[in-house]
Amino acid sequence: MTFKPAQRIKHVRKSAVRRLYDRASPGSINLGLGEPDFQTPGFIRERAVDSIRQEFNGYTQNAGLGELRDKIATYHQPDFAATLTRDSVCVTSGVQEALFAIVMSIAEPGDEVLLPDPGFLAYPTLVDIAGATVTRYHLPAASRFLFDAASFDRAVTDRTKLVLVNSPSNPTGQTLSGKDLAFIAERLHGTGAYVVSDEIYRELHHGERPPSIAHYYDKTIVVSGLSKMMSMTGWRIGWAVGPDEAIGIVTVMHMYVSTCAATISQKAALAALTAEGRAGAEAMRIELMRRHDVMCRAIERELKLPYVSGDGAFYVMLDVSRYGRSEEVAESLLNSRVITVPGGAFGSHGEGYLRLSYSIETASIEEGIRRIADGLRLQ
Repeated sequence: MTFKPAQRIKHVRKSAVRRLYDRASPGSINLGLGEPDFQTPGFIRERAVDSIRQEFNGYTQNAGLGELRDKIATYHQPDFAATLTRDSVCVTSGVQEALFAIVMSIAEPGDEVLLPDPGFLAYPTLVDIAGATVTRYHLPAASRFLFDAASFDRAVTDRTKLVLVNSPSNPTGQTLSGKDLAFIAERLHGTGAYVVSDEIYRELHHGERPPSIAHYYDKTIVVSGLSKMMSMTGWRIGWAVGPDEAIGIVTVMHMYVSTCAATISQKAALAALTAEGRAGAEAMRIELMRRHDVMCRAIERELKLPYVSGDGAFYVMLDVSRYGRSEEVAESLLNSRVITVPGGAFGSHGEGYLRLSYSIETASIEEGIRRIADGLRLQ
């Protein structure tokens, strides 16, 4: 008998990013990397080792260690008008699981979930699995992927149940201003829609720290974690923070997905959310800013192509539209042993661009840009 998958997963396949990674040759330079290449700070690793030695290896509460949830609530409190407590926090196995639990807990068939275009490629897949309808607001390439109020206004309907914002953005690195967030809050006022604010890159900014929509709109669930700001991607620690009524149901969904986040990782997260942790995050942020400048100079020197560099995260959007569709260009560059991510994977408004990551050492950044230049000359 032929295996027949459930309808909800039938059309879900590996992302364009993973397909390209799988086909890359040994020795390829990875400019598609969505994680920092720094080691997790030593004091965090030591906290994990201590936890293992002390045999802190059982389950925690489903929502996470109370002490950790207290720290997370304190970390986010300045953005929220309502008082946050540990009951306002659910610790998850990375932000991806937090997003899954939120979408599955709130969105259902007949609902519309409003997503940015371009936006993180997992967003629409999660909505599809939930059986809800994806609608898009545009961040047009013609305006450097900045927020388009008119597009957002048109996209909101009486069926809008969830709205997702991501600042700084993956893939563009652009941020939403206080004016943008105030407009979103005003437009959603009275609709009953929840906003999910993906702030995983918020601490990786070039200028001032970006504002949060939680400051403007009380029906906001913030998702964040330690993967990017503390270089802890493999530790799988994320969280959802927001109104207790929403976090309670998200925690129930999380309970049935993963029971609880890994206890040892939660113990390590306690060390990350300290003054020492903040200092470590700041050192990484400064180094990423230096790498950003190296990539921009290399693009200008070697490629002389238009590009968009935002105010945060660690991505640059390179305009390769003259060479064809973004996925075809990314695939052709594999022959030059350099991995990039096609902008079209993030939505129609990312088409014609490649997302380049500067989260690797500077020598590899410069060599990767040279390989792109060589590859494009062959087209």
